[in-house]
Amino acid sequence: MSEILIIAEHSRGTLADISLEMIGAGLDLKANLDVPLVVATIAEEPSEYRSALSFAGVDEIIEVCTEAASFDASSTEDIVCELAESRKSAIILIPQSVNGMSYGPSVAARLGSGFASDVISVAVDNGQLFATKSLYENKLHMEVTFPEKGCVTLMLRGATFAPAAGEGSPAITSFDVPSEELRQNWGHIEYIEAPVSDVDITKAEFIMSIGRGIQDEEHVSRFSGLAEKLNATLGCSRPLADAGWLPKPHQVGLSGKMASDCKLYLALGISGAVQHLHGMKHVDTIIAVNTDVNAPIFNVATYGVCADVFDFAGELEKCLVDS
Repeated sequence: MSEILIIAEHSRGTLADISLEMIGAGLDLKANLDVPLVVATIAEEPSEYRSALSFAGVDEIIEVCTEAASFDASSTEDIVCELAESRKSAIILIPQSVNGMSYGPSVAARLGSGFASDVISVAVDNGQLFATKSLYENKLHMEVTFPEKGCVTLMLRGATFAPAAGEGSPAITSFDVPSEELRQNWGHIEYIEAPVSDVDITKAEFIMSIGRGIQDEEHVSRFSGLAEKLNATLGCSRPLADAGWLPKPHQVGLSGKMASDCKLYLALGISGAVQHLHGMKHVDTIIAVNTDVNAPIFNVATYGVCADVFDFAGELEKCLVDS
C-alpha cells in the first residue's frame, strides 16, 4: 500500500469537524497498515488550514490552490482523481457530507476503486481493510471488504470517529492542476446567512428533543420550560421544524444539526426515523420515551420508556418541584 489520502473539508474559512475525525480514523488505519497518512486541502488559500491540520501522525499536507473561492463538485472530483492517480493512493477518505456526496461516488467510479459510503467504522485484519456501514434505518450493520482492489474510497459518517489530537510537524507540499483541465459547471452567487439563534445543538452536552408525540404546537412552551428547568438544550425532530413549531437551529438530524458533543440525549415523542438517528445515535446515553413499543428509536436507546410523554413530563416536573 502506498498511502492514505484524506480530503479535508472546509467552508468559508472554517475547517469542518469531520476533517479532524477523518484524520483520527486515518491514524488508526495507519497504525495497522504502516503507510503514510496524507491530508489534501483544496482551496483558494489552502495554507489557511495548515496549522489546524498539523496533527501528530500526519506525514504530509498537500495544498491544492484553486481559482474558485467556493466549493465546486466537478473541479474537486477532477483534482481528487488526478491526485490519487499520481500518488497511487491506496485508501481515500472523503466526508459523508453534502459536499462529499456530490463528488465521492464519482471519484470511486472514475478510479475503479472499492467503495463504501456512510461508513461508521474501519478496521484492518491481517492486512485486509474492513468497513462497516448501517442499513435499513440503522437496524443492520454490514461489513464490507474489498478483495483485489488496489484503491478503496470510503465516505465516513460525521460525529462517529474520535478526532485527531496532538500537534505534529507534517511536510508541506503543493499539487498543481492546470486550470484548463478543471471543469466548473456552476457559478457561486452568494451565501445567505441562517437566522441568528442562541441555540447550538452541536455544542450542547444535554439535549432534550421533542417530536410529533407532543401533538400540538401549543405544547411546545411546556416542554421548552421543562428543558430550561433541566438545564438542557431544547432540540426537535424534522416535522416540528418543518411545521414552524421551533426554529430550524433546534432540529437534530441529517438535514438539521449533529449532536456532536452531547453526553445525554432525552427523546420525547420521537419515533426515530433514520434521518433523526443520524444526528444523535452516537450519543453515549440516550433515554427514549414513546408510546409505541416498536418505535425505531428504542433500537439505539440506552434506556427506553414506553409511556405517554405528557405523563413522563408531569413526573419530571413533580420531581423538580419536590427537589
